[in-house]
Amino acid sequence: MENINAVTFGFMSQKNEWATDSARESLRLMKENTNASHVILAIVVEQDTPQSTTIHWESDQVLSDSEIIMMAQYARDLGLKVILKPIVNVADGTWRAHINFFDHDVPCEPKWSDWFACYTAFISHYAEIAELINADLFVIGCELVNSDRREAEWRQVIQDVRKKFQGKITYNADKYQENHVKWWDAVDVISSSGYYPIDSWETELDRIEAVVDAYQKPFFFCEVGCPSREGSQWLPNDWGLQGPVSQEAQANWYQAMFDACKKRKWLDGYGLWDWKAKLYSEIDAGSNDDYALYGKLASKKVSDFFR
Repeated sequence: MENINAVTFGFMSQKNEWATDSARESLRLMKENTNASHVILAIVVEQDTPQSTTIHWESDQVLSDSEIIMMAQYARDLGLKVILKPIVNVADGTWRAHINFFDHDVPCEPKWSDWFACYTAFISHYAEIAELINADLFVIGCELVNSDRREAEWRQVIQDVRKKFQGKITYNADKYQENHVKWWDAVDVISSSGYYPIDSWETELDRIEAVVDAYQKPFFFCEVGCPSREGSQWLPNDWGLQGPVSQEAQANWYQAMFDACKKRKWLDGYGLWDWKAKLYSEIDAGSNDDYALYGKLASKKVSDFFR
């Protein structure tokens, strides 16, 4: 697999937000400021609660197919390769990893079978979009930790996706879960979210390397990043961590991550988190404590490494 130097674009965007000059300018600035070779287009849909079996992927608030297709074409015009990544979120704020149901069906209770039926309709639709735009990679799921154990259902999802999309597919496992997924043989690329503490990269990469060796598949971090706030370098997966803004903490984390990862010949790239479709002004970067890269010290680290 070719190396992936990607940045995730447009997470949480809603309908019509990509059909704007400002969104296209944001993508252009992403390419210019990071030297990315790929963009990961993130399409977010929601279900109401962790125990809902209906995914509202046809909601009027979801990015339209036409604007996804147009943004993918614009990315190509900029010289970027395109990874399509549909993501299920929970509307009540619960993290998607906690979507869960009884292992055995119980009358009058929500069921895995109902959820996977809806998930298959959702992901198959975007597989068709991925085929239409000739996506370089399609992400069939993201951090759905409690569903990872449902091996038979995921294998069926993969079979259905392959009927719609002829290219390479991956599943984005969550951090620390790489060695718990038992169906990596069914995808083309292993990927995960690399939100690891600044001082534990070597240990975690050793663990992931054993998975890569066992399955003999390409691997990349489909998500990897750190907020620009003090303390986040030790717990980069904590979105709500309190602390003062610190571009240095974010930049130091990126340097440590790149230094550790570049020594691993089996690691085929990164999907950095993240870049906003609605971009804040560069002058406001100094007060932004989010994962965003624009205008921050970490952006220079990324640009130099990707170059």
